[in-house]
Amino acid sequence: MYYAMNTRFLHAAALSGMGALGLSGPSMAQSPFDDVVTAEILPGWETSEGTHMAGLRLVLADGWKTYWRAPGAAGIPPQFDWTGSANIQGVAVHWPRPEVFYQNGMRSIGYANEVVLPLEITRTETDAEITMNALVNLGVCLDVCVPASVQITAELPAKPQTAPIQAALDARPQTAALAGVGDVTCTVEAIDDGMRLTTSIPVSQIGSSEIVVVETADPTIWVAETTVVRSGLSLTAVTDLVPEAAQPFEVDAETLRITVLAQDQAIDITGCALN
Repeated sequence: MYYAMNTRFLHAAALSGMGALGLSGPSMAQSPFDDVVTAEILPGWETSEGTHMAGLRLVLADGWKTYWRAPGAAGIPPQFDWTGSANIQGVAVHWPRPEVFYQNGMRSIGYANEVVLPLEITRTETDAEITMNALVNLGVCLDVCVPASVQITAELPAKPQTAPIQAALDARPQTAALAGVGDVTCTVEAIDDGMRLTTSIPVSQIGSSEIVVVETADPTIWVAETTVVRSGLSLTAVTDLVPEAAQPFEVDAETLRITVLAQDQAIDITGCALN
């Protein structure tokens, strides 16, 4: 059996105070946003690695959008709390290629109308069933952007819904190797409140409006929107990395995640070699 429970919206101020604790607010009166997003777990299959592949399907009202894991300066990244679940050691979220949106002069990255996020679940006990009881906090946008919280429950395995999960896996960005990316290099220099990172990516052009997104292993480090310049077969991206301490720090270049995005293609790159 699997189903999704009703979505409830949280006040923005309440979410900022409670999100880090994985807490939800009290029941509230009917909101005009209550039916903006619904969610369900799609049962999948056992992988050759012994994990269970499932999917989280998010369906949004017409015209609404939700965010990717690195949503841009104006976005709210999804947060997953699996602590109410049983027989789950860990969950890896596989992200399909997102879209780039521009609104009110700001850039955000995410998904419109509907998205399936494949969930690769590692069990605590290999042969036992999985009970999923998770809280997902996410942001949704139309003319306004609001935070939402949805509770999802499922008993797995169940009758598989393979096609939408596989389609989402197939829609992930290409790996650097498959995309023919050369040796990615980067340089760092100290700035007043952190570090400036310049990344050089040897790769053929994948679209007319390429952007580059840089992510660090530490989610508390603020990453500025990149400035991107293409010269022939090389893409150069410059961004600033600012830690909570607002001072220069040592950048772990090997753990950086670099994504090149264009209209219909994307490339996922892990790490760069420091010059």
